[in-house]
Amino acid sequence: MSEERRGHGRNRARGRADPEAYYVFRVRFRLDAPAVETDPETFETVVRHPAAEPGDEEGRWRFFEEWLWRGELTDARRFSEVMEGWLSVPVDHVTFSECVMSERYREAWEEAVAAELDRYNADSVREVRHNHLGSSIRVLS
Repeated sequence: MSEERRGHGRNRARGRADPEAYYVFRVRFRLDAPAVETDPETFETVVRHPAAEPGDEEGRWRFFEEWLWRGELTDARRFSEVMEGWLSVPVDHVTFSECVMSERYREAWEEAVAAELDRYNADSVREVRHNHLGSSIRVLS
């Protein structure tokens, strides 16, 4: 059996190039297979959700605004439902780990946030970053 079939390989989003930024989550999910017995029944994985380009017209880049506060999920139970939709399996537990981004993405993100500081009721980009991502940010060089 190949590494991919055993679940040890990486499963990239179909048709997507490597993103310049992504949100990283640790997820525990279970198999719901009533017709068979599975062992183990639960599994843990790391999910990397590509971040939208800062300032995109649909506002998808503001993912952090809806889901993160001080580096934690704002509503883990509700986000588990989102994760279940992404993974197509029942999710038992999910936590936010970090936001990983390129230097170029960080600069674009900071510019987009700076243009909307009033939206965040903040005095600086640093304050917005801290309020939502906490210290859970890693910039790749």
